[in-house]
Parts: sequence; structure tokens; C-alpha cells
Amino acid sequence: MRHGALLGPPIKHPLRALPVLALVVAGAAHIPVIPAHLREAPYIGVLFIVLTVASFALAAVLALGDVAAAYLSTAAVMGLALLAYVISRTVGLPQIGDDIDNWLEPLGVVAITAEATALVSALAIGLKARHRSGTH
Repeated sequence: MRHGALLGPPIKHPLRALPVLALVVAGAAHIPVIPAHLREAPYIGVLFIVLTVASFALAAVLALGDVAAAYLSTAAVMGLALLAYVISRTVGLPQIGDDIDNWLEPLGVVAITAEATALVSALAIGLKARHRSGTH
């Protein structure tokens, strides 16, 4: 099966490097805090591992595949990561209640900035490509 038959044609957007780089930064920002979270709140540590792997995998897919579905998947994953961050800082999550109101933790700021950048840029590119191709 041809590449285009399954996923559509490559987008070749001039700003496609932006979500790729943002995904790499988002994934890398979580690596230093994984060990502590595996000890203190194991489910959060595992989720950070999953998010890191997903971020790097999506970056590779966007860099190599460059199709609308990958951009929209990136937006969805980063949106969920941002939602989890907001929940952890507002009402809190089990075993990490000390994160409530800790909005300015340096790696957290790096992570949410990268996640928001990946989300917005991937969504814009993916939706533009879907609109251009006529798929809704």
C-alpha cells in the first residue's frame, strides 16, 4: 500500500520543524523527574515515561512521515499532557498534592511551554492540511 493511500500525502509545511522540536523538548523535560516520581507516585512516573516515549515517537513520525494524522495525534497527546498539568496544579492528583499551586517549577514551565507550542503548531498544520485535502 502506498504511503498516500493510507495516511494522505506529505504536508511539507515550512514550519513543520516547530512541532518536532517542541515535542523533543517536551519529552526531554520529563526525563529528569521520572526517577523521583517512580518512587513517590509510581503511576505519575509511568505516565511521564509514556509521555516521553510518545513525544519522541511523534517527533520522529512528524519528521519522517509528515502527514495530517500525525499532527492531529500530536495535538491530542499534548492537549492531554497540558490538561494533566492544570489538574495537578489546581485540584491536585493523588500522591502529589504538593504540586498544587506550584505553577513556576522550572522544568514544569519548560514542559508546558513546549507542550503548548507543539499542540498549537501541530493543530494549525494538521487542520490546514485536512482542509486543503478536503477531508473532514
